[in-house]
Amino acid sequence: MKEAIVSKGPTVQIVDSPIPKPGPDDVVIKVVYAGSNPKDWKLPDWVGTTANQGDDVAGTIHEVGSHVTEFKPGDRVMAFHVMQAPHGAWAEYSLAPAHTTAHLPAETSFEQGAAVPLAALTAAVGLYLRLGLPEPWRPAKEPTPLVVYGAASAVGAYVVQLAKKSNIHPLICVAGNSQDYVKSFLDPSKGDTVVDYRAGDEAVVEGIRKALGGLKLFHAYDAVSEKGSYQNISKVLERGSKITLVLPFKSYDEIPDYVEQAVTSVGCVHDDDKDFGFVYFRYIARGLKEGWFRAQPTEVVPGGLGGVQYALEQLKEGKVNAKKLVFEVKATEGVN
Repeated sequence: MKEAIVSKGPTVQIVDSPIPKPGPDDVVIKVVYAGSNPKDWKLPDWVGTTANQGDDVAGTIHEVGSHVTEFKPGDRVMAFHVMQAPHGAWAEYSLAPAHTTAHLPAETSFEQGAAVPLAALTAAVGLYLRLGLPEPWRPAKEPTPLVVYGAASAVGAYVVQLAKKSNIHPLICVAGNSQDYVKSFLDPSKGDTVVDYRAGDEAVVEGIRKALGGLKLFHAYDAVSEKGSYQNISKVLERGSKITLVLPFKSYDEIPDYVEQAVTSVGCVHDDDKDFGFVYFRYIARGLKEGWFRAQPTEVVPGGLGGVQYALEQLKEGKVNAKKLVFEVKATEGVN
């Protein structure tokens, strides 16, 4: 099978690899569409790895492990591949744990499904495991302000949708060019609003304060975690508050000691928090079916896996806003 391998640069090579075999608790998926994320170029640059970096899979079940009963060959699914493990999404066939695989609703295309897994689970981990906010089945009963910095990103947009399902308001969303997309999720009657980061740091801080309307801020999800984001948020957070961030391998010394900080690493759903991943990935799939959860808008990169190089360069240069770049595997040169 054809597979895309990424090294520092980013530099991408299309190679021939054997089709993976599932472990007892795994599934092998014939990939129809695969998604991309900013970490796909960052990790090779940060840690020097050479691997198939794709983690967002949408396709049909090809083979299941001996312990798997939830899926059978031919089922339409989306899946979150184990980051940095072999047999990622950028291939004709990918390997994923059954517990981070979910049935893809008939209403959701493979293209849309490839835009969901990693970012949606990152949103859930940050909201509920790191910030400890009310879960959707036990929604908030009183105003619970939440700042979402980078609300037009995939993670940010999924944070907003899950938070809304949890009745968390007012949602104070920091965004720029794509703020109309963010507004499509908000409920202004509950105080939800957008603060434009392009007006500068002082305007962002003042905009958040104004949006709070006298309420105190105890929770913030920083889906950017650079370019002044957490410094701006820190100026508004109260003592005893919590902030979650998304970039590993960096120090957040500017955040005051009286603010509890945590980095949201979605890899926990393949480690200590498997049950959380199992439950929330199926809940998100149900949200797609019921319509209260929407996939990030997608752009199909021409050339299938041959377009991975271009996509990673676009991500590295910051040219991808309010959309997911995805790859149709059958469009790859040499794929039957």
